[in-house]
Amino acid sequence: MNARNVKSIADAKAIIEKWGLDYVKVGVFDIDGIMRGKYMSKDKFLSSLEKGFGFCDVVVGWDSQDQLYDNTTVTGWHTGYPDAEVRILPDSCREMASEEGMLFFLGEFAGKYEDVCPRGVLRRVLKRAEKLGFDVKAGFEFEFFVFDETPDTVREKNYRDLKPIQPGFFGYSVLRNTVESDLYRDILDACIQMDMPLEGLHEETGPGVLEAAITVDEALAAADKAALFKTFAKIMAQKRGLMATFMAKWSPDWPGQSGHIHISLTKKTGKDKGKGVFYDAKDPDGMSKLMRNFVAGQQKLMPDILAMISPTVNSYTRLIPGFWAPTESTWGVDNRTVALRVIKGSEKSQRVEFRVAAADCNPYLALAAAIASGLHGIEAGLEPEPKVEGNGYAQKFPKRLSLPTTLWEAAQRLKASKVARDLFGDVFVDHYAATREWEEREFRKHITDWEMQRYFEII
Repeated sequence: MNARNVKSIADAKAIIEKWGLDYVKVGVFDIDGIMRGKYMSKDKFLSSLEKGFGFCDVVVGWDSQDQLYDNTTVTGWHTGYPDAEVRILPDSCREMASEEGMLFFLGEFAGKYEDVCPRGVLRRVLKRAEKLGFDVKAGFEFEFFVFDETPDTVREKNYRDLKPIQPGFFGYSVLRNTVESDLYRDILDACIQMDMPLEGLHEETGPGVLEAAITVDEALAAADKAALFKTFAKIMAQKRGLMATFMAKWSPDWPGQSGHIHISLTKKTGKDKGKGVFYDAKDPDGMSKLMRNFVAGQQKLMPDILAMISPTVNSYTRLIPGFWAPTESTWGVDNRTVALRVIKGSEKSQRVEFRVAAADCNPYLALAAAIASGLHGIEAGLEPEPKVEGNGYAQKFPKRLSLPTTLWEAAQRLKASKVARDLFGDVFVDHYAATREWEEREFRKHITDWEMQRYFEII
């Protein structure tokens, strides 16, 4: 029985019996897009398929370093950290690429915790799209650096003088990807085995940097695949004694790492079911009125929702001019110097590329933000600002298009946004903004090398 044929609780029970498993692996993605999970015994798992299971709710109350938030209300010392309800998703069943004969199932937070569940946030946005008569398709592209290092060596070096698997600039190199073909094949094969196949995998510009394009899918499945890809690309690397990072920018000497998202809408029902709604053959740019509204919503709301797209302090080191990352909420047609790149095509291929996102994003939240803002544009009948022609980095734009320059500023914009609260709910906005404020506060506790070098003697 093929793991990806599992669609129901009954199917899940059947495959556990057929494979003769004593344990399965389950995992949920937290607010930072980090998978948290465990091995679960067969009996416990079979029971949990029907009733769900309890997962200590500290996983929604701590940061990426397992440090407890002191500014959230969903959970904390004041609640005693009880169990959060988690539902298992039978149709997420996959064979583990790195563990022969082991099955993996995704879960998602339920009950009151659904308000702050990243996957739940995206599901609610997609319900909004359904009510408007649309299905959403999406595809993620991630850049990530790979190093000839281990979790031990990077700590021994204090994250300095790290050795990428290959030196220098050599984008799209067949030499490099053939020399490193064992790693490439590990990643490609794992992605096929776990039903997150790649359209392409190639060398990007920089030492040891790869770019992976995940095959387009329905939006929720696309986010699942993107989140799983980030986890298992790191696993494949570490099993070879290497390390992969999806930081937005790990070195001032090299471009940042993008996490671009391609999005299109199709008709959900009726005789035109499945037909793309972004295309108009009569328009010079192939853009339908709906697409113009969608892009306008993304453009208008991007400054307010940037915290959901650029979620770390490090994210903002990438958003600087001249490094293939946008600094204003701009759009253009087939223009890679803007935040929103309209890609001309046919009824099936016309789409918008959400280029502001970096590789450090939580795929569920970044996609939810990108879709919800576009839907708002449709609902409000918004029109975009004039499109950018030429080099967007060299042009001046109105202040209303400026993006927040720090995580703290982005969190304040999110908290103050009435539209964001309508799109995502007060509970999520308050909780998520608090977690980003915490992240910035943690950063402020530390003295950087730059400060020591600049101030120690002279000031």
